[in-house]
Amino acid sequence: MMKFLIQFSISLLIVLFFQPSFADAQERVQLPRTGLTPDDLAVIINDDDPLSKQIGDYYQKIRHIPAANMIHLRFQPGRKALSRDEFQQLKAEIDRTAPTHVQAYAVAWADPYRVGCMSLTSALAFGFDEDYCSSECGPTAPSPYFNSSSLNPATDHKLRPAMMLAGTSFEQVKALIDRGVAADHSFPEGRAYLIITPDKARSVRANYFERTAKELTGVFPIDILETEAITDRHDILFYFTGLAHVPQLHTLDFLPGALADHLTSTGGQLTDSSQMSSLRWLEAGATASYGTVVEPCNHMQKFPVPGIVMFHYALGASAIEAYWKSVAWPGEGVFVGEPLARPFSPSLREVRAGQFELRIFSPRERLLRIERSPSAAGPFKLITRHSPLHRGANLIRFNFAEKGGYLRVRW
Repeated sequence: MMKFLIQFSISLLIVLFFQPSFADAQERVQLPRTGLTPDDLAVIINDDDPLSKQIGDYYQKIRHIPAANMIHLRFQPGRKALSRDEFQQLKAEIDRTAPTHVQAYAVAWADPYRVGCMSLTSALAFGFDEDYCSSECGPTAPSPYFNSSSLNPATDHKLRPAMMLAGTSFEQVKALIDRGVAADHSFPEGRAYLIITPDKARSVRANYFERTAKELTGVFPIDILETEAITDRHDILFYFTGLAHVPQLHTLDFLPGALADHLTSTGGQLTDSSQMSSLRWLEAGATASYGTVVEPCNHMQKFPVPGIVMFHYALGASAIEAYWKSVAWPGEGVFVGEPLARPFSPSLREVRAGQFELRIFSPRERLLRIERSPSAAGPFKLITRHSPLHRGANLIRFNFAEKGGYLRVRW
């Protein structure tokens, strides 16, 4: 009897050891890349700023940022702006340190937020260049990344978009980071609020609100409201408005991954604005925001286009990608928030051995195809007919119980 039990136990261990696990099966299903990942992001820390070090250390840990992607600088903290010469020295050090594969930056501080006439995030992306600054409320150089389909901005456009992990305390920034992580693959069922305020000069984006609602029908519920501000809403995914100060933020609940901003002159002056700082959005529960650091006048090109933000977010892009792609002239604007939040990134789950559920969000009708190959490198051949993807959330079920081979899902 004992001999039988020993032989049975050994046989069972062999079966368990060689049987493909759920994780093994999932690794053999390839999904399209839709946005930046932690490997693509470098984190910039000022080692002379204790809060910056605390933010950077926590972000690296919670987002699993590779150690090689952590960039450490030293300069006097507590200033609103860097001079051109000081920035260029720091930028040269960043460029030397950043791994070549890095596509974007997270900046672990709130001050400084400006370099001369440019925002810090734009100066990091483009280098300091006065073509990205306006003269007498004029236009600036455009961003080649505007409304781009690129998934690799450094490779395709020779720029690395940046976003500031900004806040006035570690507790605030930690809560921001945690919201960004919680947003991933969450497919939040929230609403977009496009507000036409009594401030006509700051409501110029309202000219495109109806078109936005039409083009994103079936993707997001969109409310276009003529009011000073919304109150007591608990389902906010997007909030775009135009005011110097937005009231009633304390009555609102933002879903993890929410994006929100207000078109005004100096919202990007993060710690000393006479208007409402963009940090107030993050403190209220948004995951990313935007504001200008110098007087931009009300050129719509200098502010996020709501429809473009929402479209790229729905494709599965990260917050930094969706926001950056929505601003045509970003030289004077600073991007703040948790850059890697991806609430609509595709999610694959093996519900039981060989049976999968794929959640996809789409801003348009598309066709999905599943291909198979004996090798991860291909060639892949179509094994299913095209399946339609509808606007909004989609749930696709399929079987893949084979011990060998790979699947590739495309749309």
